[in-house]
Amino acid sequence: MSLAIRARVPGIVTADVREIDGRPVVWVDVDASERQGALSSTSSGQIEAAARLARDQRLPLVAVMRSSGADILEGLAALHGWGLAARAIADCSGVVPVVVVVDGPAVSGPALLIGLADLVVMTQQAYAFMSGPTMVAEFTGVLIDNDELGGAASHARYTGAASLVAPDLDAAVDLAASLLSYLPSNNDQEPPRVDTDDPIDRPTPEAGACIPASSTGSYDVRDVVRAIVDDGDLLEVRARWASNVVTAFATIGGMPVGVVANQPISLAGTLDIPASQKAARFVAFCDAFNVPLVTFVDTPGFYPGKDLEWRGMIRHGAQLVFAYGRATVPRICLILRKSYGGAYIVMDSKRMGNDLCLAWPWAELAVMGAGQAAAILQRRATPDERAAFEADYAERLLNPYVAAERGYVDAVIDPAETRSVIGHALETLQDKREQLPPRGHDNTPL
Repeated sequence: MSLAIRARVPGIVTADVREIDGRPVVWVDVDASERQGALSSTSSGQIEAAARLARDQRLPLVAVMRSSGADILEGLAALHGWGLAARAIADCSGVVPVVVVVDGPAVSGPALLIGLADLVVMTQQAYAFMSGPTMVAEFTGVLIDNDELGGAASHARYTGAASLVAPDLDAAVDLAASLLSYLPSNNDQEPPRVDTDDPIDRPTPEAGACIPASSTGSYDVRDVVRAIVDDGDLLEVRARWASNVVTAFATIGGMPVGVVANQPISLAGTLDIPASQKAARFVAFCDAFNVPLVTFVDTPGFYPGKDLEWRGMIRHGAQLVFAYGRATVPRICLILRKSYGGAYIVMDSKRMGNDLCLAWPWAELAVMGAGQAAAILQRRATPDERAAFEADYAERLLNPYVAAERGYVDAVIDPAETRSVIGHALETLQDKREQLPPRGHDNTPL
């Protein structure tokens, strides 16, 4: 059952209020059967009206996008209409979830509309770009097709514009519904709890068993997370982009959570520019819609390199610091193994304001590792002296107990207790409220 919005207005865009898994959403559909979905001012006005309704009625906005851009035949009026639609979608930001399903072209203006969305599901036949292959060839001399330039695989791997990729429209709509199942309808509500038969105090020794004996050994952090969350279910978003950090939705004790985790099997879990952007965007999104954050830390620091520094590692690393620093949702941090230097601070450390900081017994919290410290402090030492220094450094400093003595770690826990401790902490924190100082808006580092 659906309720049409401005049903008699002509154009390629239809909108209605319908139910997805029993929850009402504002649904927008752009039909590409006529002139590849070129948006006239009237059609863009339909998108604007739907977005305004979603914001006013506090309902999620879901749009199926297939558009080649503003209608060239209409000229400036079409651009003006697109601008109004973009403004209306921007006004939804942080108020209601905005999910866009791309099932065809999204070129120029419509491509920017998907950039405004909170979450984007692309089908395999979809493509999106600002300037198409013809313009690329004309300006750069590079011949490229739609799929390589802006296909779903390209956006999933290289740009991060695609949160998820589906084989077809039906599967994409199912994924959109799955995403919404972790989210409230608006920022005034709590995420809906789900029924689960997985006991909140289930022991999780298998989580600790995932960690290699060697401090340099790699493992898939998703195995750790799956051992802790309900039924091992994890909905990972932007999985192929910036794979050195994992961002995902899950539930613990039926409570939806956002998971941020360093991924040791990719770049050793170091943080670079894409990883900082990916994690910062996810943290800010979860904070906007009252989804608690659980952060799993295992990182030796920021990825070093001249190229990264020149491309703005400072600015982009600050995005992640800023996202955690301003987040007011319940925040739990678990240090799995390594937490060094600036990355220790960035990954939701105690002094960044988390509500509970946990560590496993073998966790290493320090400014840097023993080898790095020896390279700086024992430059002129003999190999035997350096080896002795590293052993002493590791014994005295590379453990969670020094940090716990100073209050930087709330508890050192057995891996088998992890699910129980996190689950009960989430129950305790479910009524957490923070009062932010009044201001027009913050100034997010970009």
